[in-house]
Amino acid sequence: MKRKRAIITGITGQDGSYLAEFLLEKGYEVYGLQRRSSTLNLDRILHFKERITLISGDLLDQSSLINVIKDIQPDEIYNLGAQSFVPTSWNQPLLTGEITALGVTRLLEAILMIKPDTKFYQASSSEMFGKVQTSPQNEKTPFYPRSPYGVAKVYGHWITVNYRESYNLFCVSGILFNHESPRRGLEFVTRKITNGVAMIKHGLSNELRLGNLEAKRDWGFAGDYVKAMWLMLQNDTPEDFVIATGEMHTVREFCEIAFDYVGLDYKKYVIVDEKFFRPAEVHELLGDVSKARKILKWQPETSFEQLIKMMVDSDMKIIEKIKCEHF
Repeated sequence: MKRKRAIITGITGQDGSYLAEFLLEKGYEVYGLQRRSSTLNLDRILHFKERITLISGDLLDQSSLINVIKDIQPDEIYNLGAQSFVPTSWNQPLLTGEITALGVTRLLEAILMIKPDTKFYQASSSEMFGKVQTSPQNEKTPFYPRSPYGVAKVYGHWITVNYRESYNLFCVSGILFNHESPRRGLEFVTRKITNGVAMIKHGLSNELRLGNLEAKRDWGFAGDYVKAMWLMLQNDTPEDFVIATGEMHTVREFCEIAFDYVGLDYKKYVIVDEKFFRPAEVHELLGDVSKARKILKWQPETSFEQLIKMMVDSDMKIIEKIKCEHF
């Protein structure tokens, strides 16, 4: 039986690395899109790099995407590539739009031209809800993005719907709420906290500067969420789904659990610094995951507390190793 072929954009990122592992376990041939000029950080995929194929292509370059689809003839494409750090999107709004918004159209157009039976997954985001209109948010909740990143994701979401309805392509969007892991980048607040905890516990730092501690988010584990991406493409009909835990916690709660886990009081170390506040704040996000539970039979397997402890354990090991090498 012929193995399924999948292309993942953003394969070196948090979600891309977990998804690649998941698809390899399912017996897929996995291809990862990489920009020719970029200096790739392969840390997240090193342990399985020999089992995947990295291919040259760029979400900014239509012809490269056409050539990739011609060469690979994929069964599935997962578009996880984006300028995905929200604060950066205010500094680089045009680049964010080119990659995160128009990059989706370039991919869809390439699929339409070369292999229209390819199933397509678009990584939508809870940041599209922004200034939330109702709570919790589901697939029918109106969007009100509060950052150039959120705006770009709304475009990517609706162009995916448009190509599905206009050309009968099997393309779906997963509206994923915040999902974290030990592979999260250090610029994201969750990893900034767990890394900060490890630094302080190992005596390499004495404070952690953060922005709005009262911001509320629905946080899950990235390893659980990539399974939902795959399930959407195995569904009989192409539909969009909210993927979340259905629980909301503040940044302050995240700090409290993370510091408490290593026997520290966060109040002694966390300093609120206004330079980390967003120009337009997203105050609370909470996902209604009932559609995914019912149709995809998906539900999160990792609790909020388990997620935090997993991340702290990982950062404690990383900092301990750094400390041993340098001191």
